[in-house]
Amino acid sequence: MIEIKNVTKKYGDKKALDNISFTVNDGEIFAFIGHNGAGKTTLIKSIVGIHDFEEGDIIIDGVSIKENPLECKKKIAYVPDNPETYEHMKGIDYLNFICDMYEIDQETREKNIKKYASIFEIEDKLTDTIESYSHGMKQKIVLIAALAHEPDILIMDEPFVGLDPKAVFDIKKILNEMIKDKKIVFYSTHILDVAEKLCSRVAIIKNGKIIKSGSMKEIKGDKSLEKVFMELEAEK
Repeated sequence: MIEIKNVTKKYGDKKALDNISFTVNDGEIFAFIGHNGAGKTTLIKSIVGIHDFEEGDIIIDGVSIKENPLECKKKIAYVPDNPETYEHMKGIDYLNFICDMYEIDQETREKNIKKYASIFEIEDKLTDTIESYSHGMKQKIVLIAALAHEPDILIMDEPFVGLDPKAVFDIKKILNEMIKDKKIVFYSTHILDVAEKLCSRVAIIKNGKIIKSGSMKEIKGDKSLEKVFMELEAEK
């Protein structure tokens, strides 16, 4: 479970996050949506321990990210909106480096790297340096790195950008398999029709504040998620 408790994050005098609270339960694909600059990435980076915050707390399976960040990070995989890697490394070396950090045994890492490299069709590219990869291939190597250590919580910020249609289909299938195992997928996106179909619950952030949160059915009612979002964006 992820518990966001009264989190406030400031940049100077501006509140990027303003007293935010909501919960993400085990076995959920949770959509986190908002306009550019609304605070989505700031909160995501706070959850994964990249950003500190002035007030409140974030609890990962009963553990505070402030009090024990390392224990929390062991449970999390993070896929950023821009695939950031060590580009001088070969793909396979990068994947093993990530598995080393998470102390993944040789048998498990080999099994998972083989599995996901096959799914994303880049087995023959793993011995190439990452700098030679296209944007889509870099996104795939980051996804494989995230999945190889079998995280309890997968946090993704615009994960489908740059991916081909088959890869998008494959990652949706993987996410649905994860929630069957009672894991958490926390997913930020601007592609609202995908979020509507994929996610069971949603929170909408605007100007650093949560303006709607609940089940997908509760939030959208008889409308599309896109229509609800546009109506909320139009309100002052």
